[in-house]
Amino acid sequence: MLAASEPASAGLQHATHAADLPGVREVLEVLTFQSGLNTTMVVGGTALLGLAAGVVGVFAMLRKRALMADALSHATLPGITLAFLMAGALGAQGRSLPVLLAGAAVTGILGVLCIQAILRLTRLHEDAAIGIVLSVFFGAGVVGLSYIQANAAAGSAGLTGFIYGQAATMQRGDVLMMGVIAMVALLATIVLFKEFTLTCFNDAFARVDGWPVSLIDLLMMALVVIVTVAGLQAVGLILVIAMLIIPPVAARFWTERLWLLVLVAGVIGAASGYLGSSVSALLPRKPAGAVIVLVAGGLFAVSFLFAPARGVVASAWRRVRLRLRIAEDHVLEMAHENEGQGLSRTQLEDLARLRGWSWPLPTTVRWSLRRRGLMAFADGVATVTERGRLRGAQVSRNHALWEQYLTSYADIAPSHVDWSVDQVEHVLNEELVRELEGRLAARGLAVPGGGGRS
Repeated sequence: MLAASEPASAGLQHATHAADLPGVREVLEVLTFQSGLNTTMVVGGTALLGLAAGVVGVFAMLRKRALMADALSHATLPGITLAFLMAGALGAQGRSLPVLLAGAAVTGILGVLCIQAILRLTRLHEDAAIGIVLSVFFGAGVVGLSYIQANAAAGSAGLTGFIYGQAATMQRGDVLMMGVIAMVALLATIVLFKEFTLTCFNDAFARVDGWPVSLIDLLMMALVVIVTVAGLQAVGLILVIAMLIIPPVAARFWTERLWLLVLVAGVIGAASGYLGSSVSALLPRKPAGAVIVLVAGGLFAVSFLFAPARGVVASAWRRVRLRLRIAEDHVLEMAHENEGQGLSRTQLEDLARLRGWSWPLPTTVRWSLRRRGLMAFADGVATVTERGRLRGAQVSRNHALWEQYLTSYADIAPSHVDWSVDQVEHVLNEELVRELEGRLAARGLAVPGGGGRS
């Protein structure tokens, strides 16, 4: 069942016991929006919220405003309590969601303005200003909640749900509001994409070039305020920051292009809202806001580990392959310098000790050289093949070429080039080799080895 911050549940009526697990039919009904109006609205609304938060969060992350958004979310709590009290004093419905969200927006903006004032008028750093405003505003909100619960208990039930979220109480109007917010965020991103990009990456140049950086910053933070306030009901003021930050950070592992980063962050945010609220609907007594954030965290972990370009696994694999290739090149270079006489087991062991190879590497190098057809091993002697001889000659010439370049062109003493040469000789490509040859030839210096690259 879909749960709010309290044990109360809504949505599916199939599971009635905490240990009940949903069947395949129930899962499909939730995922295809066929499990009832309430569950459909919650799943759809949180997916739209995730989409908007992911898109807007990209620019908050690039602008280094993650902590600012955190302070903003905590600063909304006193606004909620003040709006409730003022509405009650005026004879209006204090529990009206638009009234509460309007109050949240006002104090949220006030919190951001207080941070800006502290930064302008004092020498405090941004982290200190954010810590002050966050703690003071949140403390004021907690005091306000305590006062309301002590003096207006009859009409205050559920106000504390804004701290942790109360997605189960979302109505049709709330979902429509999420849709409007998502559209506003997407349209603003499309219209102001160039301005946001310039401000995030080079605000100093933007100011010199005449762009209204302060206004662009204000529009950017306005979108953050809108998304934050909209997310209060779904995930709560404590967890809404996760929806603004986790999807962009997860998306960053997948791409280097900004437009694609915005797209992927929106998809991850929408997937977090959709899958998190679906899981909350299927499992009894699980708060939707917390589950949504956990799903977002899971998607971040997958991106962190398995993204093909920047993930931990891919990066580690590339380092292993590069280290193996360099070790192979050292063996082939040694065989080339040995004039094709072959290498004994003792020579290979001496090379391994000299290079500081760990235990598995020598065995792996021999296996890789044999598999690639670069060397043959028989009776304790390593014999280089024709392909291996060409590669050994190539590495040896790269070594001499780079060494000659550093000593003759870059004016580096010969005693200081060994480490640099050893790092670079294995990764010189054809284009760079030709450039080095051209520069040396232009200065009338001899090109090591003569001729082109093997």
